[in-house]
Amino acid sequence: MFRRNLDSQRARSLVYLLLVAKNGSIPALRTALGTALVGTSKSLLRGRICQFRCSPYTGYVSAPHCQLHPLLTVFRSSLGVALTLGLVASAHAVPPQTVLHCGKVFDANALKLDTEQSIIVEGKKITRIESGYVSPANSRIVNLKNQTCLAGLIDLHVHLSSSIAPNYASEAFSFNPPDYAIRAVANAEKTLMAGFTSVRDLGSPPGVSVALRNAINQGIVKGPRIQAAGGVSSTGGHGDPTNGLRADLMATGGANLADGPDDARRMVRQRYKEGFDLIKIATTGGVLSLAKSGDAPLLADEELASIVKTAKDYSMPVVTHAHGAEGMKRAIRAGVQTIEHGTYMDDEAISLMKQNNTWMIPTISAGRYVAEKAKIAGFFPEIVRPKAATIGPLIQGTFGRAYKAGVKIAFGTDQGVAPHGENAREFEYMVEGGMPPLEALRAATLNGATVMGMASLLGSLDAGKLADIVAVSGDPSKDVSVMSKMAFVMKDGTIYKAP
Repeated sequence: MFRRNLDSQRARSLVYLLLVAKNGSIPALRTALGTALVGTSKSLLRGRICQFRCSPYTGYVSAPHCQLHPLLTVFRSSLGVALTLGLVASAHAVPPQTVLHCGKVFDANALKLDTEQSIIVEGKKITRIESGYVSPANSRIVNLKNQTCLAGLIDLHVHLSSSIAPNYASEAFSFNPPDYAIRAVANAEKTLMAGFTSVRDLGSPPGVSVALRNAINQGIVKGPRIQAAGGVSSTGGHGDPTNGLRADLMATGGANLADGPDDARRMVRQRYKEGFDLIKIATTGGVLSLAKSGDAPLLADEELASIVKTAKDYSMPVVTHAHGAEGMKRAIRAGVQTIEHGTYMDDEAISLMKQNNTWMIPTISAGRYVAEKAKIAGFFPEIVRPKAATIGPLIQGTFGRAYKAGVKIAFGTDQGVAPHGENAREFEYMVEGGMPPLEALRAATLNGATVMGMASLLGSLDAGKLADIVAVSGDPSKDVSVMSKMAFVMKDGTIYKAP
């Protein structure tokens, strides 16, 4: 019986010491060993407490004032293995600092590129930035001398669980939430590897975006930092999942539908209960929904007021999908944070946005994509095709007018309509629409962080901020298409891609 207990103790002791040796320092190993020895002695010897001493030089254990219990031989043999592994682990431990030697660095605050800079990272944060290429002792050096370094990019409009293909409308009949979740995991990694370290996911099947956000935060899967939006829509509106279905299915409605201010208030509270970070509404029709109009106003003023006020009580921003001018203006007056798309934005809407500090998220990528696919017979359902052909091509022009008028603009693509991982093409479309390259970069860094409420942690390369750092091959101020040539990705101080 004692032999069996001893063998069990031997196994547990060895595993414990090996774990400490793998994950801790040699001092931590000695501390853990001493704690384990004393704790075991108290329980096994029942009062015969021995004073064990672990030499910092030899690693030997002695008990000069009492007889050595047989169990201690287990610790002595385990210690030899553990110390050996501990020394090996120490030899291969990650250096306390990572230093990035950047050929160019984008300063999002001053809107300029600095040259030959060293960014020093410790743990999850940037500790300092120095001119020239410095190489502190015991540091890991990453050579990015041929690259331009920027703060981690931010896409404020994605749908990680979505992928638009000719059969997208039929997925509702064959996909379950786990199917969408598995797709979202793959798309999240694509997004991160494209240099986008933070996103707002503005719509997913029940529970998917919240679960994905949590899994990424826990280090279970790779992906960008996510703010997840919970949807509130109206019967028949963009976001009603039963649009276009046969009568018996249409009658089931959807879990996100609200009609009237009381219903809207309850729906916001439900989204808060479910763990979402913000509220996404639709104040006009949409392109891809199975309904005729893409711009008709949705949600009455009293419904909007109820949604925004209730969300404010929970510190949840409200963002709105809006193509048509009337629905857009209702939302701006109600106090939404961002207008997504803004296709038919008129002069009055532009004026209201400037008065209310409302942001525009252009999503030119989605407009370009649906306009192109509308040319292919059978790609979209016939009720969708004319909307895609009409609305899609207009978004880039509206963006250009809004920018010239002084509307605040931040970067967003609506990926999930356009392909995941190709987010950076939006930079090219923004520059084509009249925005200078460096301003487009700021839209995807500092402006994005401001919209997310995280400008103190993200959006620029400054000491004290989180080490979300990316690098592209080339100079984006001269050729913004190099933003699609992502060479290096770091998020929270962890390197996910390197040259």
